[in-house]
Amino acid sequence: MSAAAPPPPADVTILIVAHRSRATIPHVIAALEAQTLRPARVRLLENGSPDGERVESAGLPDWVEFIDGVKNLGFAGGNNLLAQGAQTRWLLLLNPDAYPEPDWLEQMMAATRRWPDAALFGCTQRAHGAPGVLDGCGDVYHFTGLPYRAGYGKAMDPPPEGEVFGPCGAAALIRRDVFEALGGFDEAYFCYVEDVDLAARARLLGHRAIQVRDAAVSHVGYASTGRRSAFATYHGARNRLWTFFKVTPGWLLWALAPVHAAVTALLWLSAARFGQFTLFGQALKDAIGGWPELMAKRRALQARRVITPLSYARMLSWNPLNLLTRAPDVRAPR
Repeated sequence: MSAAAPPPPADVTILIVAHRSRATIPHVIAALEAQTLRPARVRLLENGSPDGERVESAGLPDWVEFIDGVKNLGFAGGNNLLAQGAQTRWLLLLNPDAYPEPDWLEQMMAATRRWPDAALFGCTQRAHGAPGVLDGCGDVYHFTGLPYRAGYGKAMDPPPEGEVFGPCGAAALIRRDVFEALGGFDEAYFCYVEDVDLAARARLLGHRAIQVRDAAVSHVGYASTGRRSAFATYHGARNRLWTFFKVTPGWLLWALAPVHAAVTALLWLSAARFGQFTLFGQALKDAIGGWPELMAKRRALQARRVITPLSYARMLSWNPLNLLTRAPDVRAPR
């Protein structure tokens, strides 16, 4: 009796942007090799790492399409480059330090059939090396204009499958035509908050985002930058401000702008505890320096918006405690 033929590849291209990821990429490749469902394509960009930390093509299997980049394009530009020329219906972003469980891809693609009207999907992220601790279960956008990764660092079970504001870019599935219609990631961001910005723009165009409980990766997190590094602080502060003023629609922007300004001021003061007060201020200065371009992007985006400010407001988290506790905000189907 002959063995059953393997299922055909999933209609998805996996995109991996690797920067200073030489130590973690072999674990990612091994996890992809063990998947119960194969992707149509896997594309990996060596994104301008310094010598000694670069991923080399010689260490990769032949089913990985390797692009050897000299310049660091950031997470945003790197994924945009990898998405060029993709022909599959879906794009699946995967961080170079996120290790998928064997049925990860199978579970993600099954979710697209359960939610045929959704364009974005996230998965459960477990903290690598910390059993029972979450690394994230969807991105939440708080009414203060501060996004956060739900459940980060919490010893808790992931919530049931449902709708979220957006998926964390560490392991996110997005329909290719939607990604292209949005122009991909905003490359001015370079890194940090670009996934929240992309999700917000998609939501303004009427698309839904689903968090898939049973698809999981083990995520190291901050493997190439460090959580409180100057790089993370600068780009986080600058890009949060850009995102808030770009995506918040209509009257809601003016209602929430004073709140966002107050919270940003508190974060600026808090940065002094880590010796980053001047750095935080420079990030805000540079954000304001890009104001004309930001407002042009806002006008173009809001002209395409198909939902009302009130509908957008309902997508936000309004509980002040949620921001402090990183509480998940996964909502039941509607």
